[in-house]
Amino acid sequence: MAKILCVDDEPHIVTLKCAILEAAGHQVTPATSAHEAIEKLELNRYDAVVTDWRLGDSNGRAIVQAAKMHSTMPVVVVSAYVAEAFQAAEPLADLYLEKPVNPEELVTIINELLKTSEHTQ
Repeated sequence: MAKILCVDDEPHIVTLKCAILEAAGHQVTPATSAHEAIEKLELNRYDAVVTDWRLGDSNGRAIVQAAKMHSTMPVVVVSAYVAEAFQAAEPLADLYLEKPVNPEELVTIINELLKTSEHTQ
């Protein structure tokens, strides 16, 4: 079981993503803002991050940067604005998925990234 931080500024979307990842056996912590997510990254250890890109008055770049600063954990951006996210300055997320994402695909991708991450640590 991996510890995953899941970030989206829409409460029903973050709840849905958390439920999908929890059903796959992961321990998931929700966050509904970039500020909250960064605070959680500073105080806790996670194995992966799944984040939206546009988060109210902020964007996912701050979350990707905070996650990559603390560890080599995989970061997946799930957003309707993938092109915008992909063109952002470094650091890059490990993967960008277009909303709406297929739940099975999300779980498969997270599990594969976690396996790869375990081998590189």
